[in-house]
Amino acid sequence: MKQLVRNVKIIGTGSYVPEKVYTNEYLETICPTNAEWIEKNVGIKERHIAADNEATSDLATAAGRRALADAELRPEDIDLIIVATSTPDRKAPSTAAFVQHKLNAYNAVAFDLCAVCSGFIYGLSVGCQYIASGVYNNVMVIGADTFSKITNWSDRNCIFFGDGAGAAIVTSSNVTEGFLAYRLYTDTSDHMLGFTIPGGGSEIPLTEDNINEGLQYFQMDGHQVFKSATVALPHAINQVLLDTGLTIDDIDIMIPHQPSIRILQKTAEIIGLPFEKVMHNMEKYANTSAGTVAIMLDECNKSGKLKKGDIVLFAAVGSGWTYGASIIKWAK
Repeated sequence: MKQLVRNVKIIGTGSYVPEKVYTNEYLETICPTNAEWIEKNVGIKERHIAADNEATSDLATAAGRRALADAELRPEDIDLIIVATSTPDRKAPSTAAFVQHKLNAYNAVAFDLCAVCSGFIYGLSVGCQYIASGVYNNVMVIGADTFSKITNWSDRNCIFFGDGAGAAIVTSSNVTEGFLAYRLYTDTSDHMLGFTIPGGGSEIPLTEDNINEGLQYFQMDGHQVFKSATVALPHAINQVLLDTGLTIDDIDIMIPHQPSIRILQKTAEIIGLPFEKVMHNMEKYANTSAGTVAIMLDECNKSGKLKKGDIVLFAAVGSGWTYGASIIKWAK
């Protein structure tokens, strides 16, 4: 029987974070917060901050270049570039177009995707469809954000975010490896604006008056984020386990979004996964939004934590609420 839909695997990863670092101790000097409280309750010690002349596409390009090297591909080998971001360089053109230009990947179609912190998983699912259908052979998926550009550093919620980018290149695979399942959701039924950036779109164009009101900065209800995440993540994870016929005991490693250590601990408790299998790096980078899963993936790949044949679980939740999970049999 002829297989019409191809399996898809990851063949290269890369990541990049800016050089500048804001420690918890530094934040104590500019906003009402406490360094010890941040580390204990959120799990963050420091975050990397883009330079004034560093745009999201710069971070994304650096991560993409490293993914190309890891995959042993040239820029001209890439057929499609998807950049997941909620902090684009400009309203137009797309950040992905800037990345294509900076990489000299002129054979690639390029577009952006916005699902906030779930963006990389959403982007992977889209890229996989193009590979599975045979339309493209090599797709670069990048998650990149510079939330420092939309952070009010005098507000206590500034502690949660940092800047960074991660990339993965996907291509076709044989039937014994690669992505096994993915599930995506959007739930707007309750408190969908628990995390939002109110100003700068067509609903509230920025003016001198509302800039002074701070509408260009993100706004977050931390309690609602915790409540929504600890419901959404287990739901998506349990569904992909059901889809694949796997149990939580079959999972070798979980690479999640990095919202807070308490959210990850609670999620692991609910799904019954030993916490030592849950990868986290928020202590170094904080929450890099669409970059989180991709950066963690690259660290696990480059450090040797991922072994060929491992069953890997991805999961993330973001504003909207967007959320999703996927499972891959690691092939690299």
